[in-house]
Amino acid sequence: MTGTLKDTALPALAVVVPVHNETENLSPLIGEIRAALGGGVAYEIVYVDDGSTDATLARLADLAKDVPELRVLRHVNCCGQSAAIWTGVQHARAPLIATLDGDGQNDPADIPALVEKYKAEGGGERLMIAGLRAKRRDTAIRRLSSRIANGIRAGLLKDDTPDTGCGLKVFPRQAFLDMPRFDHMHRFMPALMIRLGGRVMSVPVNHRPRERGTSKYGVWNRLWVGIVDLFGVMWLQRRGSKPQVVEETPVRGAVTGSGG
Repeated sequence: MTGTLKDTALPALAVVVPVHNETENLSPLIGEIRAALGGGVAYEIVYVDDGSTDATLARLADLAKDVPELRVLRHVNCCGQSAAIWTGVQHARAPLIATLDGDGQNDPADIPALVEKYKAEGGGERLMIAGLRAKRRDTAIRRLSSRIANGIRAGLLKDDTPDTGCGLKVFPRQAFLDMPRFDHMHRFMPALMIRLGGRVMSVPVNHRPRERGTSKYGVWNRLWVGIVDLFGVMWLQRRGSKPQVVEETPVRGAVTGSGG
């Protein structure tokens, strides 16, 4: 059945959602994901509870009883958003991944448009479609800090992406697993895709104010680790290689001797 995950059929798309202490946002967001994808490809929803200390895990377990598409994974301890995304992608059964933040600010209704853009551009193993929050619904200081950070990052990494901080992205599962793994890597996924020899394209998406729960990130706690990570990614870029392989001789059939 289209849009419904059966044990005997592998999904074409996995929506990976990392969460930490987001009890109030679980049911509304899962409902929106199902509404957005219900008439499209077969899909699964992979939630990764990153060591929550509230009722997030218990609520996810309750929701999974009535949502056949929902799978729940758990980190015993809080390991960070990048680790949660990695766990979700690693355990996903679909070849194509869509990620979005679990706070409800990303709009699941945008996922089909990103998937269609991926298909229209030929798909492939090294293509990422990134959301671009054209109208940010954040505080003025957060918007300003993001604008400055994006400008510095784009100038140094040349990642062709005006908004790497948007959690809404579509990309092949294997390409993500081929990227170097490190804490905070999710902020640099476009640059890491380009490092693999791939392409990144941005699509405008909706952005919404947080209605429930509290943000886990502040301006300053992201600034300093972001600077360190930026130089680390620059180091990776300089040591990356994108060989162009040209086969100079045709493949011939095996030659067997006649003996003697």
